[in-house]
Amino acid sequence: MAKGRAAPRRAPGTASTVQPPDERNRIIDAALRLIAEQGWRRLSLAAVAAEAELPILAVYRNFGSRPAILMAFFRRIDEAVLAAPPEAEADERPRDRIFDLIMRRFDALLPYRDALLVLGRELPSEPCAALAVAARLLRSIAWMLEASGIPVAGLGGAVAVKLTAATYLATLRVWLRDDSPDLAPTMASLDRRLRGIERWLARTRRPPPRRPATAEA
Repeated sequence: MAKGRAAPRRAPGTASTVQPPDERNRIIDAALRLIAEQGWRRLSLAAVAAEAELPILAVYRNFGSRPAILMAFFRRIDEAVLAAPPEAEADERPRDRIFDLIMRRFDALLPYRDALLVLGRELPSEPCAALAVAARLLRSIAWMLEASGIPVAGLGGAVAVKLTAATYLATLRVWLRDDSPDLAPTMASLDRRLRGIERWLARTRRPPPRRPATAEA
């Protein structure tokens, strides 16, 4: 099992998941609520505007389509995950750091688990939207690998991204149904799968960036 988590798990509504109440975030949150309640296939931009208590012009100005709202949501999750890079330790393995970041991603996604369950069922019926989400996921995984000190350039990096994405998706299916208080089944699944691809992660290893030292008073 990997060593300590990069950050303690937070309950929904704490600092890592609460977003400023601007128009874009109101629209994203309204869309996710409607997806959880009514489904992705029935989602309309007019309904999103009504749920967000905004004119439809606000949705038009911020997002060009329903998939664009999803892309903005996943970018928001990326920013929560990347906000604090994992600390570098001399004896740490690459999979320990990516383990921490993936679990941090699950923490950030926790308030939206019902919507994600719906998306997992319904997105495959819309190939264009599904392809856009898949491309966004690969980009997110690449950034998490970079934050872990694992370069993604070249053939080895591309393989590492795809194998880590497959690992993430397989673990996501466990996490979506994991009601345990400590997420032990999710962590065990993730650790096992990361061990299986560790040679690809170690092959491209470089030390992760250290946090800048703070000046003493």
